[in-house]
Amino acid sequence: MANPVRHQISYDEFDYQVLLDALSDYKHPRDRITKLLRQGTIIRVKKGLYVFGDQDRKGPIHKEILANLIYGPSYVSREYALQYHGVIPERVEVVTSVTTNRSRDFPTPVGRFNYKSIPVLAFRSGVERVEYDQGRFYLQAIPEKALVDKLWADRVSLPSQKSIRSYLFEDLRIEPEVLGTMKVDNFEDYARRYNSRKIRLLASVVRRLKKNPGGSESA
Repeated sequence: MANPVRHQISYDEFDYQVLLDALSDYKHPRDRITKLLRQGTIIRVKKGLYVFGDQDRKGPIHKEILANLIYGPSYVSREYALQYHGVIPERVEVVTSVTTNRSRDFPTPVGRFNYKSIPVLAFRSGVERVEYDQGRFYLQAIPEKALVDKLWADRVSLPSQKSIRSYLFEDLRIEPEVLGTMKVDNFEDYARRYNSRKIRLLASVVRRLKKNPGGSESA
């Protein structure tokens, strides 16, 4: 690759300090950054966060890593994580996350990143590290937590088990067999952390589904 900065930076996603270090031999590194941006050699995702342009990129952009960096503290969850875990059938383009800060939305040159606020106590559970090569990773919700975060973020009124089942099976199009693999204990823990009746109802739906996988239920 002709771009010498590319050889100085190992990853396609990098912050301002890494970029300055790569340009340490230049007398005016900020002027060089402006030129690289104008040329499209690098792309500013947001202030202080960059990716290489198409010509110098080694592979696909790791949007999940960017999601953790754009706004925090945060982890990938809701629709994007549900898709990753194979819980919902739809392809999700917006990278959805949760945070303890206020809800935000970031349209960027590399995609849209959406964050919904959840309680601090709920934030501290149900999160796993997803590893990439070279020791890099991002934080993402496990299936049960992603579903609970989605339920919380949607702010829909679900007063009964019947309405919960309609939301799960009709709105989200989750297969009962998939829901039946989830852990009731996790949902009960999240219900306490969120102090949420909807999540307690969700736990009850999953418990009854496990007891009677093929049967019909009434609210």
